[in-house]
Amino acid sequence: MSQSWKPLPDGLSEPARRLAEELRAVKDAHRISLAELGKRTYLSKASWERWLNGKRLITPQALAGMIAALDCDGELLTSLLRQAEAARDAAEGSAPVSEPMPAPVPVSEPVPVPAPLPVAVQAWPTGAPVRSAVLGRAAGWRRPSALLAAAVAVALVLAVSLYLHGLNGGTDAAAAGLPATSAEAGAAPLCQGIGCAGKDPQLMGCENDDHTLLTGNVGQVVLYLHYSPRCRAAWAGITEGAPGDTVTITNRTGWQETALIHWGYDNYSAMVDAGPADTTLRVCGHQPGGDGCLPLVTDPAARAATMAAPSPKAPSPVASVPVTESPTPSATS
Repeated sequence: MSQSWKPLPDGLSEPARRLAEELRAVKDAHRISLAELGKRTYLSKASWERWLNGKRLITPQALAGMIAALDCDGELLTSLLRQAEAARDAAEGSAPVSEPMPAPVPVSEPVPVPAPLPVAVQAWPTGAPVRSAVLGRAAGWRRPSALLAAAVAVALVLAVSLYLHGLNGGTDAAAAGLPATSAEAGAAPLCQGIGCAGKDPQLMGCENDDHTLLTGNVGQVVLYLHYSPRCRAAWAGITEGAPGDTVTITNRTGWQETALIHWGYDNYSAMVDAGPADTTLRVCGHQPGGDGCLPLVTDPAARAATMAAPSPKAPSPVASVPVTESPTPSATS
């Protein structure tokens, strides 16, 4: 669907302005909403709003996702992005330098879950497995050098193309050695319950019937609790964050999955089992400005049953709720 666009910012360079206009034209030509564009590329609606309105320069990963998901002139868009990056670097007055990759988060380190939990949750077994999984999806990164950016952009286009074709079709996925997770509503998920624990909701087909049970803010950061009735599994999401921010989901047994923002401002976690009838789920966020948790959710299946079934053009209703805040943990805690 087309829409009335806001005027682009006056301070945009000419390549960045033309890139934003071309991105808008691609969206309008396919007559899709920002929410649908976000779903097809597995990025947030808020991120696409910023990129298409010229508030931020689109990342190579996001552009590769659009090129793979939609029929558009990938060569033109990639060329405009390189020109816009060059103009940005020139305006900043310094040559781009290589940035070291962030150190991986040790799996053995427990992820703090702030805020006192209700009595029922405090009774969780202390010896239950706690696993921290940081998925590698990055929402954005700075260009290390012109040559490296070109190589990475080409590689990303190929990788994302294979990945998305694997999700939406059978033969291409089989040829690429990827699992074929059909986006059709009736397609069977690739895991259920405890079998989904620690796995990616996109790759397992669990996002096809994703119900966003809760959302809330910790400062400017937005936290989400996602649940798939067919997979009987849940996962957490975070947007509007910054590198170093995390979101953690914990289930009744004490199993945890954490998403860390390495670059950009959004990410999502792997799944936890939400199959048992007495399942409870809590999502907590951590950032330098403070910590906070969404309210505890009991019986997510019953909660999802009261919500409208999600569809590609009509996102599921979201219940906005306040979060429970707690002080930032001290360095010695």
